Amino acid sequence: MFAIALDIGGTKIAAAAVWPDGSVRHRAQVATPEGSGDTVWTAAAGVIGAVLHDVDIAECAGVGVATAGPIDLVAGTVSPVNIPGWRGFPIVDHLRATVPGCDVRIAGDAVCMAVGEHWRGAGQGCDDMVGIVVSTGVGGGLIIGGRPLVGPSGNAGHLGHISVDLDGPPCACGGVGCVEAIASGRSIAAWAVLNGFGGEQTAIAVAEAARAGDTVAIAAFDRAGRAIGSMLAGTATVLDVHVAVIGGGVADAGELLLAPIRRSIERYAGLAYARSFELRRAALGADAGLVGAAALVLAAP
Repeated sequence: MFAIALDIGGTKIAAAAVWPDGSVRHRAQVATPEGSGDTVWTAAAGVIGAVLHDVDIAECAGVGVATAGPIDLVAGTVSPVNIPGWRGFPIVDHLRATVPGCDVRIAGDAVCMAVGEHWRGAGQGCDDMVGIVVSTGVGGGLIIGGRPLVGPSGNAGHLGHISVDLDGPPCACGGVGCVEAIASGRSIAAWAVLNGFGGEQTAIAVAEAARAGDTVAIAAFDRAGRAIGSMLAGTATVLDVHVAVIGGGVADAGELLLAPIRRSIERYAGLAYARSFELRRAALGADAGLVGAAALVLAAP
């Protein structure tokens, strides 16, 4: 048996067949189109169709979906902040019609990253962990007692939208001083440019400059690390978790980001039990969302 996995983000939509050992096969991917909800759905249906063409649907255990949020588990709808064409889009109904007879399960993309890393990646053997994706945004997912903690609506674990600076910059979610508004790739680059960085306005360019000793670039990553570390200190205090698996393109900066995160945890975690924290690099790379989406079906309790 295998699961059909669908990973929907603001820049790409990917689908694949995933087997119980976590292997990803028959992958298909397209850029996320702009436009109406029907336009986005047509792209998603296309990659699913490409996968279905190469498998025996009789062996399919179900369909798992990793999607940008917010989501509504009760209604089976999604309203991704970074996909304006989808607001209250009934994705579960559409998938049931496209893959008839198969169970459909959805979760936030960062939740699926955490689920995938817990199932087949860097979080294996850890019953309580935080998964963090630091990319164009900052997403989070929680594994508590060996199971994903998603909440009644499916949106628990939105760690990137915890405010860590009460007088900080506005966030796309409508909040102020959120981790994402400080530590996302876009935010790192924007802050660096605002403070005199003269290179290309991307997190990759800022990381390269930081490795070469550029003081503004180093400060941009230090600021981002402080925000993430502060959030993790609070999460550890509330949930008594001690492991964070960190992935996403910005996390590829390595110690430029991880070192200030560690320092920030030590600074802001006052209680002894919250200070014991291990950072692990994600192991599944670009397939984390697909593997996690499949785990919603294949590894569901």
